[in-house]
Amino acid sequence: MSPSFVLVTGSTGHQGGAVVRALLASGVPVHALVRDPDSESAAALGDLGAVVVRGDLEDATSLKTALDGASAVFSVQPNVNDLVGDSEIRYGRNLVGAARAAGVEHFVHSSVSGAGTVDVEQFDEARWGAHTRHYYRRKAAVEDLVRTAGFPQWTILRPATFMENFVRPSFYFADMTSDRLLVAVDLDVHLPFVAVDDIATAAATAFVEPQRFHGLELELAGDILSFRDIARFRSQALGTNIELPVSPEPVRAEDPMAAFFQGQRFMSAHPAPARPEFAASLGIRMTSFRVWAKATLRG
Repeated sequence: MSPSFVLVTGSTGHQGGAVVRALLASGVPVHALVRDPDSESAAALGDLGAVVVRGDLEDATSLKTALDGASAVFSVQPNVNDLVGDSEIRYGRNLVGAARAAGVEHFVHSSVSGAGTVDVEQFDEARWGAHTRHYYRRKAAVEDLVRTAGFPQWTILRPATFMENFVRPSFYFADMTSDRLLVAVDLDVHLPFVAVDDIATAAATAFVEPQRFHGLELELAGDILSFRDIARFRSQALGTNIELPVSPEPVRAEDPMAAFFQGQRFMSAHPAPARPEFAASLGIRMTSFRVWAKATLRG
């Protein structure tokens, strides 16, 4: 067991997995928190060189054991299955409390772009949906837990929409795998996007330089472009035509995608504040969508 390591939550997901890889590539010892250490995804983390530890953000006792000896934590609590519940806040409270009790020196939390600017008190639920309001409310609540916990160093990352959302199968496409985008955004509004590996690079940089990143709330984006631009770049990368909706998808209350579409409408009307120059000013190289698409998209 490493005497000092970074505990990475969400390690079998996009962000956490990327952070595990980035830290290991930098020579930083990593313990990967997983609910099932016998799963294939957990075994893959072990093959990379991470120490796989059992733990559940719902179970504070398991977190106490997992945090024994940790010097730092990467925190992410994705929770797409609880649109109007408070499980994400509960998970954040459990992790922050256990980390503080364990004497963790640096806590890096990944939130979402705009969490610090959306006014949830004056939010128009009838137009944008209660679930969209609650999404930003719970993100801001966990940020506040991190900010006020008393860690010697803490950092909040606020990533924009993932470029990886355009890798099929994806809910951005009709039937998940077709060549037709199924979205309710304004196709001409310019929005920020970020590659998951760039989030990991920012996190790894923060862990290596905790004093420089202490108290930093960093909005992360690698590119600013419209969905019309994205369809063009994606078509070029694949050599196939990606179709755009003739008009934004309508939002029907009975539609299982209603919450998703309302969130997209809000995103179009209130573009997130993340910009590439924020990370660049700190020496963190970000990836444009065109470069990401050429390197990543295969189908």
